[in-house]
Amino acid sequence: MTQDEVATRLDLSRPTVGQIEAGNRTVSSLELDKLAHLFGRNIGEFLAQPFEEEDKLAALFRAQGDVAGQPGVVESLRQCIALGHELTSLERILGIDRDLTAVASYPIHTPRTRWDAIEQGQRLADEERRRLGLGSAPLPDLASLLEAQGVRTGLVDLPDDVSGLTLSDAKIGLFVVANRAHHVLRRRFSFAHEYAHVVVDRDRFGLVSRASERDDLLEVRANAFAANFLMPEDGVRQVIAGLGKGKASRVYAEVFDEVGSVDVEGRTEAGSQTVQMYDVVLLAHSFEVSRLTALYRLRNLRIVSEAEFESLRALDTAGKGKQLSKLLGLSEPDHEETRNEFQHRFLGLALEAYRREDISRGKLDELGRMVGLPGEAVDQLVDEAGLGDDEPVGASAAQ
Repeated sequence: MTQDEVATRLDLSRPTVGQIEAGNRTVSSLELDKLAHLFGRNIGEFLAQPFEEEDKLAALFRAQGDVAGQPGVVESLRQCIALGHELTSLERILGIDRDLTAVASYPIHTPRTRWDAIEQGQRLADEERRRLGLGSAPLPDLASLLEAQGVRTGLVDLPDDVSGLTLSDAKIGLFVVANRAHHVLRRRFSFAHEYAHVVVDRDRFGLVSRASERDDLLEVRANAFAANFLMPEDGVRQVIAGLGKGKASRVYAEVFDEVGSVDVEGRTEAGSQTVQMYDVVLLAHSFEVSRLTALYRLRNLRIVSEAEFESLRALDTAGKGKQLSKLLGLSEPDHEETRNEFQHRFLGLALEAYRREDISRGKLDELGRMVGLPGEAVDQLVDEAGLGDDEPVGASAAQ
């Protein structure tokens, strides 16, 4: 960053920033806090001996160079890194240990072609399902699945082009973030996508998943992983078979008795195997994915043709899928409720740390602001939790 850019963010003049760099001016705690956020640091790092020169944001920029030219993405990364530091700090204060030995790591070469990337993603998804003993059944909540393996997860408002990101750092640990602004089913896919980066790409400090980079081979691999992890082929075929579909229109068999053979040909009733919009609705509901995700999976498994895919997608775009889902009595996930799940958990940890007198009231207010809770709402939260009588003794505002 230039001195002008830093000066603007700190609300200082450029010459003043120059004096700070030269060591000719002291830095206030507030300025130090702003600098820490600006450079993706924890304020304690500036006071540590020795100081690690490696800048986390710079590491991300080297891995994905065009990110630096997108101010909205850069600011979102700063927020995610700061949130990761605070979440890690709260968990350590409360004695919550993350056992990262539960997280699989698959050594695999960087894909050379798109097809190579797709095959790798499919194999990795199958292997991870076997490792976890999931079979071909629908997955549980993806954030909970990651958390159970020691990976911290979060929901942060990100630019629309960014679906999520994965951070891997000695201080933060493994931290996976999905875009809070996206629909709950898209976030579910994003968590599955980031899961791939956790098990195969965590030698990098971090990866930012953007729609504009979907042709990148690592993103192709992660998307292939997500589709197969969420909707394994055997599971999809079982659901479709249970709906009376999925059989070939014409099948052949040959019965051999050591001397000769008998040829047998069977046919299904014309049109009986054609997948309908209500089949797609039921399949999507079974695996808790969007109807579009289900449609792409059906096409990739050759259960529907290209023409059938386009016809069904047009119907869904016209609102037929949503209406069928409602008429079939299928419950819709509560988008507004689920998008605040991380906020609830984060604030719960903060309240407990405050109750134990491990953080100050000022720090609690700061943590509330980080997840979109204004000061008056924090006041009410503290009162309702029965913690509003007196400021805890012994807690420092700088904690």
